[in-house]
Amino acid sequence: MSRREGPEGSDCGEVCCLSTMPPHFAQRMKVVILCGGKGTRLREETEFRPKPMVPIGSQPILWHIMKYYAAHGHRDFVLCLGYKGEMIKDYFRNYLWNRCDVTISLGRQPKARFHDHHDEEDWTVTLADTGAESQTAFRLRQVRRHLDPAEPFLFTYGDGLSNIDINAAIAEHRRVGRAVTVTAVHPSGRFGALSIEDDGRIHSFHEKPQMEQAYVNGGYMVCEPRVFDYLPDDPGCAFEREPVSRLVAAGELHSYKHEGWWQPMDTYQEMTHLNRLWTDGHAPWKIW
Repeated sequence: MSRREGPEGSDCGEVCCLSTMPPHFAQRMKVVILCGGKGTRLREETEFRPKPMVPIGSQPILWHIMKYYAAHGHRDFVLCLGYKGEMIKDYFRNYLWNRCDVTISLGRQPKARFHDHHDEEDWTVTLADTGAESQTAFRLRQVRRHLDPAEPFLFTYGDGLSNIDINAAIAEHRRVGRAVTVTAVHPSGRFGALSIEDDGRIHSFHEKPQMEQAYVNGGYMVCEPRVFDYLPDDPGCAFEREPVSRLVAAGELHSYKHEGWWQPMDTYQEMTHLNRLWTDGHAPWKIW
């Protein structure tokens, strides 16, 4: 079920409507986003910046992912930083400076006054250094202290966009009660395949699928705190390998099937495609 061997994706489906759910299903949840990988297949951009900071339009893809979660009511973010993480810190440190008119007092007690409002004022962003060389499981393990030990959380990658109904995925996760629910999407042929039974339980995965009709892990996961029981104290451990295998063996990995649009950004061509969708006003993920 390797998410990181990504497909081209295709234009399919329409922008989903936000689900109408009972308040306890739509409650605000923390969102953990992996932002530390080197993105070597997009070296044209990632040689100079972390992949989550590669722009779609005038804003980095990370901002688009966060805006999408926020549109579903989830505005408390934990970012797992690594490669060139200081650029992500600088982006959020200077968010007001870049968004607002500002008046600066240059006296002995300097101060700044920001004049404008922006739509992200209700966001909370935790910027956590999880190691320059860490793999995905260890990055998640490192931010455990920033999460509520009794509450589930959302978990995704910092380089993919979709029109998934996130609150419907949360409802499915709570219905079955397993440790992790992954969003199962259709690839165009480069990701590891999930074998899913009729009740949604994942019972096996294959590292390199041969059939495009297979489902793969598209990110946008929902996790219970007990997922940390499956994460070894090993910086070289990828979430998509040993932890997933152990979750499968324990019957603790579930799926939410998404038949709509999904697109990773693993190559220059995919970056260009996402930018074209945004520029042309046809971005399926823009629901704000």
